[in-house]
Amino acid sequence: MRYRTLGPSGLLVSELCLGTMTFGGSDGMWGQIGQLRQDEADTLVKAALDAGINFIDTANVYAGGESERILGQAIRNLGIPRDEVVIATKVLGPMGEGPNARGASRGHIMAQAKASLERLQMDHIDLYQIHGFDPLTPIAETLEALDTLVRQGHVRYIGLSNWAAWQIVKAVGITEARKLAPILSLQAYYTLVGRDLEREIVPMLQAEGIGLMVWSPLAGGFLSGKYSDGSTGNDGRRASFDFPPVDLARGDAAIAVMRGIASAEGCTVAQVALAWLLHQPVVTSVIVGAKRIDQLQDNIRSTEVALTAEDLAALDRVTRLPAEYPGWMLERQSQYRAAFASRKG
Repeated sequence: MRYRTLGPSGLLVSELCLGTMTFGGSDGMWGQIGQLRQDEADTLVKAALDAGINFIDTANVYAGGESERILGQAIRNLGIPRDEVVIATKVLGPMGEGPNARGASRGHIMAQAKASLERLQMDHIDLYQIHGFDPLTPIAETLEALDTLVRQGHVRYIGLSNWAAWQIVKAVGITEARKLAPILSLQAYYTLVGRDLEREIVPMLQAEGIGLMVWSPLAGGFLSGKYSDGSTGNDGRRASFDFPPVDLARGDAAIAVMRGIASAEGCTVAQVALAWLLHQPVVTSVIVGAKRIDQLQDNIRSTEVALTAEDLAALDRVTRLPAEYPGWMLERQSQYRAAFASRKG
């Protein structure tokens, strides 16, 4: 397991992050995603830590807070010293019926940080992330609230999730102008069949030095290789919870190439999908979830897959984004200066 610094900080996190969305579900969407009870969660957490994973991600909305509670208890049950794990959680979604029991307002953030700490049975959150963009709350209010939590010692670092590039850059400008706690990371969807980030967000993250945490790296199970020929199958998560959206024609073409690489490399299609992400310079950590120990162990083995330049080129050819404006114009006009930059003397 390799470790990387998270954004502009000295915090080292493992290249794989254990996702806990499968912890504690019962009814509705969370029940479809996962219904792991305490003993099962303990087993997964231990396997992750034994493999060198030191980074664990959850959110207050996962199973209505049960994911946080089970994770916190697992850390206690396993006797893991608090400073040996980096715990990330998130805030935004509804945690009650009222209009203020959701969003990124100061009131909701402060209340939910306290509630998350109680469920986790911890005195601080290592990485506290805003789970999405709140159109009703000024960005400055959100960032001021996060800065307060950092100054109080309840939160060590802050991050965002599912924000657009312009929103992130605006937030960065506010934190710098007001000398607030810096934004370390973005948690976002990025896969071989979902490379939309590459248009605006990836260049922005690299320019600003912000880390990227990838959620749903197997596209909701699509890149496990179980689904093909335009079908989401009759079993697995996508059969009942078809998310994130996937262009099935492009997806099938990608899986065909991935199967060839998997056969040549002696690994699985899922491991190729995860290894591709780990080969992307912008990626800091890939969040992997599981319902069973064998699934987690299979994901962990992706860190041993070394894709060749030919593998990466073949995957790029079949999954690259079609050119869109202004991207194709920026590339064309950059040639005016690039030719001179290559000259010496």
